[in-house]
Amino acid sequence: MIKLAVFDFDSTLMDGETIDFFAEALGIGAEVSAITERAMNGELDFFESLQQRVGLLKGLEFSKVEKICHNLPYMPGAAETIADLKARGIKVVCFSGGFRSATSHAKGILGYDADFSNVLHEKHGRLTGLVGGDMMFDFSKGDMLLRLQGLFGISPEETMVVGDGANDRSMFAHAGTRVAFCAKEILKKEANVIVETKDLTQIITKVF
Repeated sequence: MIKLAVFDFDSTLMDGETIDFFAEALGIGAEVSAITERAMNGELDFFESLQQRVGLLKGLEFSKVEKICHNLPYMPGAAETIADLKARGIKVVCFSGGFRSATSHAKGILGYDADFSNVLHEKHGRLTGLVGGDMMFDFSKGDMLLRLQGLFGISPEETMVVGDGANDRSMFAHAGTRVAFCAKEILKKEANVIVETKDLTQIITKVF
């Protein structure tokens, strides 16, 4: 019986990559999205790629960051799927290599129980190009999942994880139900449930 469900945010609960929306506001969307794509395919070290991409955002007004984060397009079925899981008594958590400005706002809309992500450093109302937080490394999601499982006494067999990219592999290593959602090939290889259409409610159909 599943007791804990962990979702990635970008391209899983949200339809797109938050950092790419920021980059578009600066007119460097293509440059940043190309780095994002390589990182999600496992071609780049996640930590290095995150620092590189956030560095390119230096100077962006924090007010624009907040506005973008409050108007992100959520994945079809996201709120319904989370509500269904919570009705089954399952704890629902979001792990994101993206940013707290997005995941904390989405928490109030989508209804998950907690979010762990990164924080964009800002000074005098603009991004400094620096970032820190809970999800900086390739191993971060797996590391945090192990800590939550230990805290709540939940086994891997009682855990479901849902993601789309290379930095989700570390949490897949510690879960019995591993859902690749519209995912990169590198993650599909490690999944035992695959959803190919942008409809998160398919997870309920396939898993329960």
